[in-house]
Amino acid sequence: MENLKNIAPLADFDWAAFEAGTAADVNVAEAQAAYEETLNHVHEHEVTDGTVISVGKREVVVRIGSKSDGIIPVSEFRYNPELAAGDTVEVYIENLEDKKGQLILSHKKARASKSWERVNAALENKEIIKGYIKCRTKGGMIVDVFGIEAFLPGSQIDVKPIRDYDVFVGKTMEFQVVKINQEYKNVVVSHKALIEAELEAQKQEIISKLEKGQVLEGTVKNITSYGVFIDLGGVDGLVHITDLSWGRVDDPKKIVELDQKLNVVILDFDEEKKRIALGIKQLAPHPWDALDADLKVGDKVKGKVVVMADYGAFVEIAPGVEGLIHVSEMSWSQHLRLATDFFHVGDEVEAVILTLDRADRKMSLGIKQLKEDPWKDIEVKYPVGSQHTAKVRNFTNFGVFVELEEGVDGLIHISDLSWTKKVKHPSEFCQKDEMIEVKVLDIDKDNRRLSLGHKQLEANPWDEFEGIYTEGSVHQGTVAEVLEKGAVIALANDVEGFCTPKNLVKADGSKAAQGEVLDFKVLEFNKDSKRILLSHTRTFQEDAKVERKPRAERKPRAAKEETATIQNVAATNSLGDLDALAALKAKMEQGE
Repeated sequence: MENLKNIAPLADFDWAAFEAGTAADVNVAEAQAAYEETLNHVHEHEVTDGTVISVGKREVVVRIGSKSDGIIPVSEFRYNPELAAGDTVEVYIENLEDKKGQLILSHKKARASKSWERVNAALENKEIIKGYIKCRTKGGMIVDVFGIEAFLPGSQIDVKPIRDYDVFVGKTMEFQVVKINQEYKNVVVSHKALIEAELEAQKQEIISKLEKGQVLEGTVKNITSYGVFIDLGGVDGLVHITDLSWGRVDDPKKIVELDQKLNVVILDFDEEKKRIALGIKQLAPHPWDALDADLKVGDKVKGKVVVMADYGAFVEIAPGVEGLIHVSEMSWSQHLRLATDFFHVGDEVEAVILTLDRADRKMSLGIKQLKEDPWKDIEVKYPVGSQHTAKVRNFTNFGVFVELEEGVDGLIHISDLSWTKKVKHPSEFCQKDEMIEVKVLDIDKDNRRLSLGHKQLEANPWDEFEGIYTEGSVHQGTVAEVLEKGAVIALANDVEGFCTPKNLVKADGSKAAQGEVLDFKVLEFNKDSKRILLSHTRTFQEDAKVERKPRAERKPRAAKEETATIQNVAATNSLGDLDALAALKAKMEQGE
C-alpha cells in the first residue's frame, strides 16, 4: 500500500470517456506497466519479509506485495503467541500461484533456512531467545527454537526441582542456548540460566544479612534421606535430619511436607560456599528440660524401642528423651546374649529407671528388675542337699555349667559327674541343652555361685568295691585302651583299673592288645583316689614259682616257722629243755 501512495495519476486521462466506455485510446500496456510497478519483484523458493494482515484461529494472512496475500497455518507461529497484525515475519515462497491462484507461503521453512545461523549467533552472543515447548521426553523437554528441536534438560527448567513436567507443555518461554553439537546438530537450551544471574545477586544480598540464631520463614523445597532443603526467598538452606526434631527421625517426610511454610533458625553459614545450616528443633525447648521433675531412680516408665545395638536397646520414653537398656539388664541370666534376642525396633516396653543424670541428659533402664531376683532366697529354694533337674548350657575343661532357672546357674565339676568313669572332657558325659539331674553341694550367695554334683545322687560304689577288689584277688577284665604308660582295664560294675606295660606281658611273652579279655590280679586298691592297680603277668608268674617243687615237698609257712623256732631254741637252750623240744617235735609230726 505504501507503493501505491507514491504513484501520481495520469494527467491526460479521460475519465468521462472511460466511464462511457468510449476510451478506446487508453494505453493498456501503460496501465499494465503502472500496475506492475506497484508489486514487489519476488521469486519462488526465496525467503522474504512479509506483513501480518490478520491472525485468525487457524490461519495467518501475510502480505508480501504480490498480486495476492498468502495464508500460513497459525500452528507455525505457536512459538510466538503474541503475534499480531502489523508484525513483520519472514516467509518462504513455495509457489507464487497454485491452481487456485493462491500464493503459497511457509513461515516454518523460512525460519529453518536461517535457524542454524541464528542458533549459533544466540550461543555466541548469549542472546535471550523465545521457544515453544512441544512435548516431554526422557530427562526433559523438546523445545522449538527457530524451527529447530532443541533439548531442555529437566534440571535446566527452573532453579527449584520440577515435580510436574506436563504443566510446561505448550508454553512459550525465554531460553538461553548453552550448548551446540555441530556434528550431530544437537542444541541444548536452558531457562534456569536466565534466572540464576538474578538469583545470584539476591543470594549475595540475603547471605550478607544473615546472622547465627536468626529466625526466618522458609518453604520446603526438597526432601532427601539426609535432610530438608528450605527456600529462604532466593537462597536455599539445609535442615539436617538430626536438626528436624529432638526425637529420632528415620524419614524426614514424616516431619515435613513439600511446599510447607515453616520457621527455621540459622545455625551456621558459609558466605563463600553459600551454604546455610538451618534447624527446626532448636525453636522448641529441649525435652529433657520438660521432663517430669518428680521422676527418679526406681520409677517405672513406658516407651518405644527406637534403636537396637548388640549391647542394648535405646528406648524413647518421651520425644527426645531416651534411656539405654543394657543387655545385662534384660535378664537375670548370666549367659551372654544379644539385645536382639529380647527386643526389636518399635516394641513397646516397660522398664525401671536405674540411673538418671539430668545434667548430662542420660538415663539407664532395666527390665529384669521388674521380676524378683532369683538369688534373693536362693538358700530356701535350692538348699544344700536338694535335688533338681537342670539344663546343660556350656562346657569347660573343668566342668559343666547348667541352668536351674533363668538367672540361676551352677557348676558340676568334672570330678562330680561320675563315681566310676574317668571323664576326660564333660562333653563325653552329656550334651548341650540336655536335661540332667543334679544335687546342690554348696551355695555362694555373694558371688552367685552354686556347686552341683551328679554322682552324689547315687551311693559311693567304692565302699562296695573295697570288699570286692581286695589286694591279691583276680578278676576278669577287658583291655579298653592302650596308652604309652600302660592300659585302662574295664572291670565289672562299670569300674576301671590301670595296668602298667610290664604287667601287660602275657605268658607267651607278647603284650595284651586292646579288646582282649584276660584275668588280672589286684596289686593295689585306693578308695580315696579311686585307683585300682592291676597285673595280668602276676596271674601266671606266681603260679609258676609255686610249681617249681613237687607238691609233696612243699611245706606250709607255719611249719617252716616252727622249724626255725626249733632250730633257734636248740641253739640257745640246754639239755634240760629236751622235754619241751620233744613236745614241739611231736606237734610238728602230727601236723605232717
